[in-house]
Amino acid sequence: MSIQTDAVIIGAGPVGLFQVFELGLLGLKAQLIDSLPQPGGQCSELYPEKPIYDIPAYPSIGAQELVDKLLEQIAPFDAGMHLGQQVESFEKKDDGRFQVITSKGIEFDAGAVIIAAGLGSFLPRKLKAKGLDEMPEPPIHYKVTDRSAFEGKRLLILGGGDSALDWTMDLADVASHIHLIHRRAEYRGAPASVDKVKALADAGKVSLHQGMITQAISDNGEFQGLEIMDLEKNKTVVEGDEVLVFWGLSPDLGPIADWSLEIEKKQIAVDTEKFQTSIEGVFAIGDINTYPGKKKFILSGFHEAALAAFGVQKYIYPDKRQFVQYTTTSPIMHERLGVETPPK
Repeated sequence: MSIQTDAVIIGAGPVGLFQVFELGLLGLKAQLIDSLPQPGGQCSELYPEKPIYDIPAYPSIGAQELVDKLLEQIAPFDAGMHLGQQVESFEKKDDGRFQVITSKGIEFDAGAVIIAAGLGSFLPRKLKAKGLDEMPEPPIHYKVTDRSAFEGKRLLILGGGDSALDWTMDLADVASHIHLIHRRAEYRGAPASVDKVKALADAGKVSLHQGMITQAISDNGEFQGLEIMDLEKNKTVVEGDEVLVFWGLSPDLGPIADWSLEIEKKQIAVDTEKFQTSIEGVFAIGDINTYPGKKKFILSGFHEAALAAFGVQKYIYPDKRQFVQYTTTSPIMHERLGVETPPK
């Protein structure tokens, strides 16, 4: 027995969750599929306590808190949530609808498919260094789930992107000292974050190192630090207690790569009117898509979800007149959201 729905959303990260909301405002039902055991995507899996600073109206919000707020926001729309499974079969039928089957054998009959799979199936890029295998339990971490676990520790943070910089700033007052290690002096993160980290370095709370990791140093199996080699091939040992690795994710589109979609450098090409892919009725939003001027911000994904919802509605109901209604004033929107329309 197939689950019939207006749209199947592949990916239950922040952008996939917000897609439920935008579809719901248009009266469209959705079912979510995600390979992870919980909703939230990277935010929940890799950095649940990471602060995010570029969500409108929130000067700062934790990644998991953002996910929790999105789940609260989409609650009125009663979306199906199918976690811990991947899409294994995908087929467009003669009537324009889609048959989608997951690895757990759940079958969907969907009017449209929206791919919001972030970077696909993702895993953090691992630290591989000589000497790590000699330690029973090397203190290497790829996400922060409890900031207090690093209180008073000497932290070695590896990376030069936003995650590494954000956690350097966030943990500067928790750790006894932070060593930020990046392969070069230039950082990939936001300029304002780079300035704040350099200010922490000037204040003596952070030490900045450039070089490649060559070896993990231990004493009787106990981690002591990392050996790094700079561009002049000089080697230095940076001592510490715990290591946080933020080298990004290794993307794998998985079965999506075999769906005959137009792919550019492991990303799905879309238009910028409705974020439809090369297959009519299949849309892609968030980090997994690409188009001229694409910027990988959660904010951009939210915008894409709003326009994709109208594209989905037009695809499923081509003869239906489309018009914009505002959640502040529309009785229809209030009914769908389960709120009372204020008196005039």
